[in-house]
Amino acid sequence: MDIKYNLKSSRRTEQFQPEGNVGFGNLRTDHMFLMDYRDGQWCDPRIEPYAPFEIAPGAISLHYGQSIFEGAKAFMHDDGEIYTFRLNKNAERLNTSADILCIPNLDEDKQLEAINALIDVDRLWFPMQDGACLYIRPFIFATEDRLSVSPSLNFTFCVILSPSGAYYADGVSKAIRLLISKKFHRAVSGGTGASKAAGNYAASLRAGQAAAEYGAAQVLYLDANNQQIEEVGAMNHFHVLKDGTVVIPTFTDTILKSITSQSMLELGHILGCEVRQETIMLDKFIADIEAGEIVEAGGFGTAAVVSPVGSYIFEDGRVVTVGDGEVGPSIKRIYQIFTELQNGQLEGPEGWVKRVERVAP
Repeated sequence: MDIKYNLKSSRRTEQFQPEGNVGFGNLRTDHMFLMDYRDGQWCDPRIEPYAPFEIAPGAISLHYGQSIFEGAKAFMHDDGEIYTFRLNKNAERLNTSADILCIPNLDEDKQLEAINALIDVDRLWFPMQDGACLYIRPFIFATEDRLSVSPSLNFTFCVILSPSGAYYADGVSKAIRLLISKKFHRAVSGGTGASKAAGNYAASLRAGQAAAEYGAAQVLYLDANNQQIEEVGAMNHFHVLKDGTVVIPTFTDTILKSITSQSMLELGHILGCEVRQETIMLDKFIADIEAGEIVEAGGFGTAAVVSPVGSYIFEDGRVVTVGDGEVGPSIKRIYQIFTELQNGQLEGPEGWVKRVERVAP
């Protein structure tokens, strides 16, 4: 891919050394990668200074939500080089989302080349502090100026980077509460639940506000029949049995396949426990918590890696506490191993970690 570089004249010359935790997702680097789809093909790959888009007021993405995105991370290892983690899985999932939203696929190798080129250009933006990363946000949105309801003929693919600090500044130390809602539903079979569609997240905002009224961080969504556990608003759900087995709900077309969850399914030999998927019925889940069969629970996602859940609250005010309501040893171990894999302190399966080569002008 012949990438054109239009770089800022005043690029960073020294590594970013923030004085305090920079937070997650707040900052941007100097540049962004862009590529357009027109006349039936992806074209004009380029890296330009980070700046607002010029988009038609009638662009299909603004009216009908034909827009998808991904989220990944890059880490600095002890050798001073930056490495991505399972980025190929994000590229694969972006195309899955594209299929669901009638967006043309973008070759996975080209996605990886684009992201690596941008990281290389802005590598000095990596924040030098414990637990830091470059958060990677690739996205595609429809740009055709047309008000009829049909798939756009034109799109833009963009990648931006966010220098981010540790999601948990003090490590995984506090469990959250989830609202189990029978009023709000994230997805139904045959819909867009298995995609990272922008509209899925817009639709979750109202449920998130309702959760806050119950003192909960997010909603644990059930299926449309209110019988099966599906996923949390921004992460896959899981629980831990008293024998240490980690159980993740079976992926369906109403559940987004978290890269973290997929990775966990391959890490049982490193964790020293079984990791499996099951269809999880709500009534049995609650009964097993109350009987002490389920001792820990949480969510898997890119941003936090793992979010411990200490309790669940129903819309009638009933509260169910998992174990002692605190962060358990299995979750602490999962977080430790996963972050060590990402940071190169622990060797994982071949191909999971890839170095960002130095090729930028």
